Amino acid sequence: MTRHAHDAPLMTLLRVGRILAPEPREETDILIANGRVAALGRDLAIPEGWPVALIEAPELTAVPAFIDQHVHVTGGGGEGGCGTRCPEITAHEIASMGIATVVGVLGTDGISRSPADLLAKVRGLCAEGVSAYMYTGSYRVPPPTLTGDLQRDLAWIPEIIGLGELAISDHRSSQPRQDEIARLVSDTRVGAMLAGKRGICHFHVGDGKRGLEPLRRLLAETEIPADQVIPTHVNRHRALLEEAVDYALTFHACVDVTAFEDAGEDGLSAFDAVSLLLDRGVPRGQITLSSDCNGSLPEFDAKGEYLGMKVARNTALITDWQRLVREQVLPLEEALGLISGNVARVLGLHDRKGHLAVGFDADVTLINDALQPQCTFVGGRCLYDGR
Repeated sequence: MTRHAHDAPLMTLLRVGRILAPEPREETDILIANGRVAALGRDLAIPEGWPVALIEAPELTAVPAFIDQHVHVTGGGGEGGCGTRCPEITAHEIASMGIATVVGVLGTDGISRSPADLLAKVRGLCAEGVSAYMYTGSYRVPPPTLTGDLQRDLAWIPEIIGLGELAISDHRSSQPRQDEIARLVSDTRVGAMLAGKRGICHFHVGDGKRGLEPLRRLLAETEIPADQVIPTHVNRHRALLEEAVDYALTFHACVDVTAFEDAGEDGLSAFDAVSLLLDRGVPRGQITLSSDCNGSLPEFDAKGEYLGMKVARNTALITDWQRLVREQVLPLEEALGLISGNVARVLGLHDRKGHLAVGFDADVTLINDALQPQCTFVGGRCLYDGR
């Protein structure tokens, strides 16, 4: 890679081997200005004296930077007491995996960690260059909020894009009634409408016997649209994944697969889960991947007693995604949707993320032939250069 930088470059010109936007493009140059893609072209000429940083990487492929919609940015855990709280994630840990955008969540612990803590961490990541958002709430019902009202959180706080991760079918949940679920989703929808947001409800699904039934009832018995309701961890065990197949096909709904670092005896890896969903006929546009990183991976016995835990990382997200391409489950340009375009659409960010096009955020990941992220640009700023 060669660089030519001015003291304070206002623009960046990336010259790469190829561009997948995610569709293949003839252009090999990306001009970035003011944090957005200003032009795509080939051998773009820059007038002499213009404040442009030139980055040449002819051996790499430029793709839309990855989006992780489920990250415990403040750390998850706590199921085994205060000594089992997971650590916060760093901007480097995010960008080194080719990820430009994250959505922060609170999980089981909505007591020692709060939406205020989460917002502070999200704003801190933004200050470091990461594109960061958050869900208000946690596992609990009623959900903890910043303003004391779910609709106000959505309407007045720009970083909040939905409610989550609200827990169902889990012994750690608040065991919400069906009418409580409907009310929370409705409030999220209205609050988001007032702010021009999608306002998704990100549902943690445990391994309880009710599975996805609360969400099936919600969509069958109310007017809530399916694109507002996103169940995650649907690959927790095979029976739940089979139920997710029927849920996705019946309601034309999206399902989120978790890239578990250790799927265990009952769970399925993200690779296995996506392969099964596609084999059962679920359209690839209805499937997303997320990491659950820096969350806890607790183990309980049959009586719900805590046995131990591990800390989730985001490395499995990339390795399972790479495997889907290497083993030809999906071609590269289609597999990109699982961690980029599809996620942007689910979150309501598809007008500026998940695609390399003029006017979109300059969130670009450069990958090598082994599909390994080498550089990550967020809003045109290089946050990771691993070469």
